[in-house]
Amino acid sequence: MPTWSIESIPNHATLETRKILKILPQVHASLAELKGVAASIPSQSILMNTLALQEARDSSAIENIITTQDALFKAELDLKSFGDLAAKEVQNYNRALQKGVSLVKSRGLITNSTIIDIQEEIERNNAGFRRVPGTELKNAITGATIYTPPQDYDTIMRLMADLQNYINDDEINDYDPLVKMAIIHYQFESIHPFYDGNGRTGRIINILYLIMRGLLNLPILYHSSYIINYKSEYYRLFQEVREQNQWENWILFMVRGVGETAIRTIEKINAIRNLMRQMKSEIRKENKFYSQDLLNTLFQHPYTKIEFVMRDLHVSRLTAANYLNTLAQQGFLRKDKLGKSNYYVNEELMKILNKN
Repeated sequence: MPTWSIESIPNHATLETRKILKILPQVHASLAELKGVAASIPSQSILMNTLALQEARDSSAIENIITTQDALFKAELDLKSFGDLAAKEVQNYNRALQKGVSLVKSRGLITNSTIIDIQEEIERNNAGFRRVPGTELKNAITGATIYTPPQDYDTIMRLMADLQNYINDDEINDYDPLVKMAIIHYQFESIHPFYDGNGRTGRIINILYLIMRGLLNLPILYHSSYIINYKSEYYRLFQEVREQNQWENWILFMVRGVGETAIRTIEKINAIRNLMRQMKSEIRKENKFYSQDLLNTLFQHPYTKIEFVMRDLHVSRLTAANYLNTLAQQGFLRKDKLGKSNYYVNEELMKILNKN
């Protein structure tokens, strides 16, 4: 059962079993707590530029696009002397994620046009849905074909039209949104509508769907890190749905993943908030130039540079450099050099982001 039509979706007894229904309230509670904790951060761009970027990094790592935290944040500095291709690809993913959030919030829908826009941003091309047959999914170890997705363009278009309706029309069924997210993810990855970028696009759709249904406000859930930790189980359960129509364990896996990563994200946000309070108190005590905007910049950009402070605080280059150099001398930041340019690292924030 590689793909389904709307009419052949399994019934409630298959998709909302006792085990599934038992864990749903707890996961919903964790997501509600995550929304509340995220709202307590004074600038939402802090979370978008840190936690959303971590999700981008982890999702890319699933596709063997590996970069370090150091390279990732150096790439954010956009210095000509730095060129890490994997970090640039993660940046593409992050732009796609944030573009998708903007489109969903403005339209209130996840359309095929939105999905294509996301994939274009990830892959930096406009190939659209597959038109040429030959795509196969292979076992990474043996090289054997384990699944052949739909091959002809008309079938892909029909299935994606069905999926678009299923995502946006709640009258088709009244499944819990978390259950529906797992179904949507399975179907999208089974259709495999693009030449490249299907996995990353599919994981963005998961986040966008939770935002569309009001379970998240920001794309800050670390769901891809959960998939990395249980990658073999993810693929095994996926294949069991394809081959045996075994939905329960797949849905439990995906829903538990949302719950576990919500709790981990709450812990990180609380740690960030506590660190902000501590640094606010200590910087204010030692410096008359303290401002909330300055503190926000130091957390929005774990690796920052003079130009960021100039832009965010509307100060001269000399003033911005003085602020950062003073904070580095006082131990709040670490000053480093890349090529001919200086940059400044919020090391305590990086410890939080690096903690598993």
